[in-house]
Amino acid sequence: MNSAVRPLAIISGASRGLGFETARGLAAQGFDLALIAKDANRLTGARQSLLNEFSQSHPQLSITTHAADLEDQSQARKIAEEINGSLPVAQVLVLAHGVMSEKMSKTLRTTDAEWNRVMAINLNSVFTLVNAIAPAMAEARNGRIVIYSACLGRMSGPGNAGGLAPYRISKAGVNALVRNLAHETGMGARGFYVDAMCPNHSRTDMGGADAPRSAEEGAETAVWLATADIAERGSENVTGLLWEDRKVVPW
Repeated sequence: MNSAVRPLAIISGASRGLGFETARGLAAQGFDLALIAKDANRLTGARQSLLNEFSQSHPQLSITTHAADLEDQSQARKIAEEINGSLPVAQVLVLAHGVMSEKMSKTLRTTDAEWNRVMAINLNSVFTLVNAIAPAMAEARNGRIVIYSACLGRMSGPGNAGGLAPYRISKAGVNALVRNLAHETGMGARGFYVDAMCPNHSRTDMGGADAPRSAEEGAETAVWLATADIAERGSENVTGLLWEDRKVVPW
C-alpha cells in the first residue's frame, strides 16, 4: 500500500470473532479501519488491541469506532451516514455481523419476533449498509465488498435443507443481494467487486469453542477477497460469487 495515502476498510461485527480477525488482517495489509459493532466497550477494547499489535509495524494506523445496534435499521443508516460524513471513501467494506436463529426455529414453529430479529440483523442491515456506503465506492471505481454468508444459505447441497429457517433464509437473501448487485455494477468491469463468502465452522461466540477452525482461519478468505490481485481469482466470473477457502462454490 502507498504509505502516503492509507486506504480505508469498514468492517461490521468488528469487536470480536470473524469481524475482529478480518479487521486484524486488513490492518496488517496497510488499511486504516472503521469498526462497527453493537457494544461500544468491546469496540474500544478491539481498537486498543489492534493499535497495540501494530504499533511497530504500522505506526500510522488510524482506527475509528462506531457503535450501533444493527437490528435497528435506522441505527444502521445513521452509522453509515456518520462514517460517510467523517471519513474518506472506503476501498473495502466487509460485513461480518450476524446472528444464528434459535435451534428449533423451523418455518412452521418460528415466531414473528424471531423471524424479524434474524432478518433485521442478517439481511436488512446488510442492505442498508451497502445501500448507504457502496455508492461512493462504485463511483470511485475502486471498491470491494465482502459479505459473510454461510453455506447453509446455498440453494444447492445441504444449504436450504431444513431447520434454522430464519438463519438459512436470511443468508440465501444475502447471496441473492450479492449476485444482483454484482450484475447491477458491471460484474467487476468498472473496478467494483462484491462477493459473499462462507467462513466454515469457526471458533467464535456463534460457532462455539469446539469448532474445527480458528476465527483467523475463518476470516482468511474474506481478507484475500478484499486485498488480493483480481487475477488470483481466475479468468472467468471473478465477482458476484460465493467463495469458500478461496474457491467458488455453487449457490
